[in-house]
Amino acid sequence: MTVKTLEDLLAEGVEGRGVLVRSDLNVPLDIGQITDPGRIVASVPTIRALVEAGA
Repeated sequence: MTVKTLEDLLAEGVEGRGVLVRSDLNVPLDIGQITDPGRIVASVPTIRALVEAGA
């Protein structure tokens, strides 16, 4: 079994399909405040592309 890239999925078409995305969103906290949102910010383009493609 191979893991498909985002480009593979978008080329096949994802409209109306469910897509599983694994994102490591563990971010550093300081007294309940996120100190570095980098991982969250980096996940946004992938999620946005899938949503815009109808997944």
